[in-house]
Amino acid sequence: MRRDLDHLPSAKQREIERVLQILFEEFEAANGVATGPRKRARILKVILYGSYARGGWIDEPHTAKGYQSDFDLLIIVSQKEVTDRATYWYKAEERLNRERAITRTLQTPVNFIVHSLQQVNDGLAHGRYFFMDIAKDGIALYEADEIELHQSKPKTPEQAYLMAREYFEEWLPNGQQFLETANFAAGKKWTKKSAFLMHQSAESLYHCVLLVLTFYTPHNHNLGFLRAQAERLDPRLQHIWPMNNRRERAMFEKLKDAYVKARYSKHYRISAEELTWLGARVEDLGRTVHEVCSERLAALQSRRLGAA
Repeated sequence: MRRDLDHLPSAKQREIERVLQILFEEFEAANGVATGPRKRARILKVILYGSYARGGWIDEPHTAKGYQSDFDLLIIVSQKEVTDRATYWYKAEERLNRERAITRTLQTPVNFIVHSLQQVNDGLAHGRYFFMDIAKDGIALYEADEIELHQSKPKTPEQAYLMAREYFEEWLPNGQQFLETANFAAGKKWTKKSAFLMHQSAESLYHCVLLVLTFYTPHNHNLGFLRAQAERLDPRLQHIWPMNNRRERAMFEKLKDAYVKARYSKHYRISAEELTWLGARVEDLGRTVHEVCSERLAALQSRRLGAA
């Protein structure tokens, strides 16, 4: 695995150093109260993947669309117990967001996922494209020791096609059903319930495309995070959510917040007009996910038949 960042501008390299500092500080603080075996838990590796590892990132925050690629990081820890985001990593996420949005110490968005070494090696052993791509193209930003990731074992064409089809047949209908139920709730003027169900529809659709294309999806309900992971896989997914002005950006944030606030906050408000706009975007997301996944299944089917 590569270990150099020479292809990145010096400002980006300094940002990555700051990100690592925050991750380690917050993990050590969160794990400081642990007892027993978890007291010995540690970060084994931090790997940069995605566009900043491969090259071809976009950094245009001051243009009309304001698109920026994220730093995508895989954090590998020694124990599965400390992968729990709510217990060990939420403060790191909050701090990263604060340093970008408020103090401006960071200019680049950061997405990170956390897995144990066993989980990553299991993913490689089962031929999950997501982990295979990281092992192939990722850059090790930190390594506690010389432990290498296992060699990947790609799925056979038959296995790949059948698994992708199974994911497609499960998750796409989920997304469609949630949207239909959301529209029904909107018709009844159950606006908060409709917003939550619309969130669930978009979440299911993002899980669908991630699973079909990579055989992996993070255990995360954050639509912004899932969206970022999906959009790097196919450019067609980048145009679902208009981001040309503050109102359009706020609309996506309102849908993202619906997972918690539409259920638990008495202050959450969403209008029928906003639901109609969001529903049209989620419907467009469903059509695009169907198109992208169908193409992927056709390619896997072709490989399957060619190998028969």
